[in-house]
Amino acid sequence: MTKEKVVLATPAPGTGLPAAMLLCLPMMLITLMMLSRGNFPSEPASMLAFGATYFFVNGLFLMMIRTGNTDRWRAILFVTYAVCFVISFITHLIEARGSMALTESNMIEGLTPFCHVVIPMTLIPAALTKTIIFPGTLLGTKTAIASMFVLWIGSSLALGRGFCSWFCFFGGLDDGFSRLFKTARIRTIHPRWTYLPFAILLLVVLVSALTLAPFYCQWLCPFKTTTEYPEITSLKTALQAMVFMSLFVALVLVLPALTRRRTQCGLFCPMGAFQSLTNAINVFDVRIDPEKCRSCKKCISVCPSFSMSEDTLAKGKSALTCMKCGRCLDACPEGAIFYHLKGTPLNPKRAEVGRRLFLYPAYLFLATMAGAPIQDAIVKIIRLFTTGRLI
Repeated sequence: MTKEKVVLATPAPGTGLPAAMLLCLPMMLITLMMLSRGNFPSEPASMLAFGATYFFVNGLFLMMIRTGNTDRWRAILFVTYAVCFVISFITHLIEARGSMALTESNMIEGLTPFCHVVIPMTLIPAALTKTIIFPGTLLGTKTAIASMFVLWIGSSLALGRGFCSWFCFFGGLDDGFSRLFKTARIRTIHPRWTYLPFAILLLVVLVSALTLAPFYCQWLCPFKTTTEYPEITSLKTALQAMVFMSLFVALVLVLPALTRRRTQCGLFCPMGAFQSLTNAINVFDVRIDPEKCRSCKKCISVCPSFSMSEDTLAKGKSALTCMKCGRCLDACPEGAIFYHLKGTPLNPKRAEVGRRLFLYPAYLFLATMAGAPIQDAIVKIIRLFTTGRLI
């Protein structure tokens, strides 16, 4: 077996401001169109929200290019996106329904926004029975089933499991809580736990196929706590609510804070496990230069998805579960870790080129997904301060 030749290089320095701004120009133009949707707002609060979001999003991308850091600036937008999504989503639900509760009539009428976490559970029933086991609309809205499938396919081809760090509107919550403390209170997690999300994926896919119902959404999703949940009308729905809240507190709030890891995404989420499989077809991966690596293991200690280990260091690439968040790249003191375009020579001299090739599609997905919730949340907050009402 022949080994790929690795060319040695020193870590890429930051980029000068004029060059960085030039490199950011395509992102600035594309986000201008995406955030405005071809129709610039005229109402004062909406104008302020649009301007603040536009400069916030592009300022962070400029800092990514300017400093050479990835995760530091990605996380700011990703966590902001998650918080604003919760504000925007909940207020819209209350405006439309009067509460976050999902009634049987809502489901019958197809008023449930389609969630990407349902995708693995829908594939087998759709193939066998030609039925989508989710009470949502197929077409017509941005949260319709067809729209989410198109977004998922595009982001999976472009990012693989990077979907979980550059797209998923839930991932920013446990990402944010994983950064509450500077040091981890729980430092060691046995590697066997990394197989749990694959077991959960198998369970929910099989049970959903047998029952023709989205089992994970009905019983295991912690994010029901921050979005919508079945109306509590019976012992069953009360038990469901208790499970949702318990999982949210444990997996999204407490364990990420104590471990400084994304425990919900890395140790529980079936969609995360499913997305790991798409890393095999994605065009980017994360590689390690064995000549520069000094085995300091900082990448292992900071990896939020448990995708770095002594075994992956020896192999020279991250595990299949890698979320491509960039935290290991930022933490490596030797600059030995880099984004790599599959099928091209491993040349760390061009590591910054590979990083930029990855950042353009990744950041564009994140900016596009984050833009509307951030703008809407800003408008709602302005309304709160000016009228005393969030809704």
